[in-house]
Amino acid sequence: MEIFPAMLSVITDPTLLFAIVLAAAVGMIVGATPGLTASAAIAMLLPITFYMPPLFALAFLYVIGKSGRYGGSIAAILFNTPGTAASAATQIDGYPLARAGKAGKAMKVATISSIIGDLMGDILLVVGVGFIAAIALKLGPPETFAIYFAAFVVIGSVIGSSITKGLASAILGILIAMIGLDPISSEERYTFGSFDLSNGIGLVPLMIGVFVLGEVFAQMESRRKATGDVEENESEGDGNSLTWDEYKPCLPHALRGGFIGAGIGVLPGLGSAIAAFISYGEGKRRAKNPEKWGKGALEGVAAPESANNAVSGPSMAPLLTLGIPGSTIGAILLGVFLIHGIQVGPTLFLTDKELVYQLFACGMLGILAYGFIGYFGATQVAKLILKIPTNVLYPLIFLTAFVASYSARGSMFDVTVMTVAGFGGWLMRKYDFKIAACVISFVLAKGAEETFRQSLLMSDGGALIFVERPVALGFLLLGVVAIALRVRGIMKERKLQGGLGDA
Repeated sequence: MEIFPAMLSVITDPTLLFAIVLAAAVGMIVGATPGLTASAAIAMLLPITFYMPPLFALAFLYVIGKSGRYGGSIAAILFNTPGTAASAATQIDGYPLARAGKAGKAMKVATISSIIGDLMGDILLVVGVGFIAAIALKLGPPETFAIYFAAFVVIGSVIGSSITKGLASAILGILIAMIGLDPISSEERYTFGSFDLSNGIGLVPLMIGVFVLGEVFAQMESRRKATGDVEENESEGDGNSLTWDEYKPCLPHALRGGFIGAGIGVLPGLGSAIAAFISYGEGKRRAKNPEKWGKGALEGVAAPESANNAVSGPSMAPLLTLGIPGSTIGAILLGVFLIHGIQVGPTLFLTDKELVYQLFACGMLGILAYGFIGYFGATQVAKLILKIPTNVLYPLIFLTAFVASYSARGSMFDVTVMTVAGFGGWLMRKYDFKIAACVISFVLAKGAEETFRQSLLMSDGGALIFVERPVALGFLLLGVVAIALRVRGIMKERKLQGGLGDA
């Protein structure tokens, strides 16, 4: 298999190994810092990847994303503040364990389960991605557009609790992407006479704005601070050690969570939070003593952490084979591919197959790196984070965001875009619109428009080409079914809540 020579080439490159270890540490720290996310860190670091070799840049950001998912468990267990949305499920049992003086034990369970889930996801990715790419090579523009359409609908309707706000967020991303020149006629669209807008909205300032500035503005408004004290949650001896007999009951939950997370990761837009809560619910349903869950059960940490991290690898499958990112981190990585002139899609496995498998190898080594650092040093990482006052941290992030945005192209217009996007990201958070749906749709819109126009040219302007080809029709119907199922689920939930209210 291609993964073995790729792994050998990565292991024999000291510089690349250093980048992987550094990325594992950075991602863990960012994920464990309340109010920061791996997406924000990757967006800020995106400009420096302009000057890196493609594999170095991709591996660095990819491992930060993996490690950041795991780092969220540190904040959830020790601070009672989820570092990521997915780690909210870990918090249910993790923080009670910390309060009982078993913080170290809970962190070790989270670390081992994260490694198991992440490795399971990556192995399934390596085994299946070539098969998916082979199928994708046979698709024409109508089928590809239908896949884009299904992705827009699924992402917009599934992300968040409101279908309307999710779809509105997706449409907003599409409209922002349409600013600039028409790809066929080169006529200006939505530029309002501005020369700067004729080149379109840049990916880097938009990402930095919505992920970094938007989060900073939200934190400034709420003035939230991390709660809890690592010193109080720590204990010596038995509270921090973990034996095989203690982890053995957790193993089935970790393995099941790995399969759940991997399956959900392949589907664009669902994400690690959904995987974590599904795994937690399924684990509790199958548990021998479910009454202990929510009060400090080690299995309640293992199940969501495994599923949370198992999403990482498989979410790369639709990105690499179809050019459709399954998450916000995937959308940023797509930008890195484009920055380095690498066309993502099924042809990637014909033109840059070695790069793809080297990236997979870097991801697997990154799992081992954050696992080692987390198993032996998670509590020390938490202590370091608590020593950084928020009145120093957020102004520093604010300044870094401005520098990163300007340095991408040396343009003050990009700084303006970043600032506007920052306020937009803050408002979207405030009114519960979905940033992930907006950003992924922004990235997908260009490819969707190109395949749509190509399809119309193939059929002399007739839209029937999308229903005359079975695969294209199937994906269009998939989008319709996704909305119907989502509406049905919401109606059932409201009916149930109404029944409980009457009771």
